[in-house]
Amino acid sequence: MSRVALVTGGARGIGKAIAVQLAKDGYKVAITGSSQEELGWQTVEELKQLGTDATFIKADSGVCEQVFNAVEETYKQLGGFDVIVNNAGIEVTPADLEKINNINIGGVLWGIQAAAKKFQELNQPGKIINAASVAGHTAFEMMGAYSATKFAVRGLTHAAAKELASKKITVNSYCPGIVLTPMWDVIDEKMGDYAGVPKGETVKKYINNIALGRGEQPEDVAGLVSFLADEKSNYITGQNIHVDGGIIFV
Repeated sequence: MSRVALVTGGARGIGKAIAVQLAKDGYKVAITGSSQEELGWQTVEELKQLGTDATFIKADSGVCEQVFNAVEETYKQLGGFDVIVNNAGIEVTPADLEKINNINIGGVLWGIQAAAKKFQELNQPGKIINAASVAGHTAFEMMGAYSATKFAVRGLTHAAAKELASKKITVNSYCPGIVLTPMWDVIDEKMGDYAGVPKGETVKKYINNIALGRGEQPEDVAGLVSFLADEKSNYITGQNIHVDGGIIFV
């Protein structure tokens, strides 16, 4: 019987790469998004072409009830529930502070709670995988609020891993670095304006400091999530694992 995974914010970018990888691994996959439903269903069709069942669930990760509903809908529509990837996240302006806290912190917390509740109802072990960041280990200029939320995700991951270990539920996070998605285009532009350098120079500077010498692709992150979702990682919990090409060394 196929295992079932829910990936929040799975319509594009890192979330889509994770959903595709899990589909290739044989999972049935549900993805969520608060907008861009057409894009979400396009991604679902791509997942189905990989030979698995998939669905899109409209849900705002910053709203507790919608996250719990997404878990229930995943179970009802795909016939099981084994893995949640709390991937949804946003960058921030001062006006967006409440929203970024609701999504980057609240979305992870609601996802942990909703998944743990469902796993216990089903009387089965489970995997909870959260989106942290290298910015949750060392803060980036112009990204103070974002960095703070990712530090919070690390703390939530540690606490939940301790609380849920007796239930055979593991909780880990993945910490990407400079992932070359549209989000980093925005960050590059903002940092360039702040530093007075042309567009592209900021991201180039960061890439030059990566040990492996290249920017990260979403598929690099998806490979780690694939491992954390698999039984091969059953003895790993409470870890915030870097997948950054060599930016942070711990």
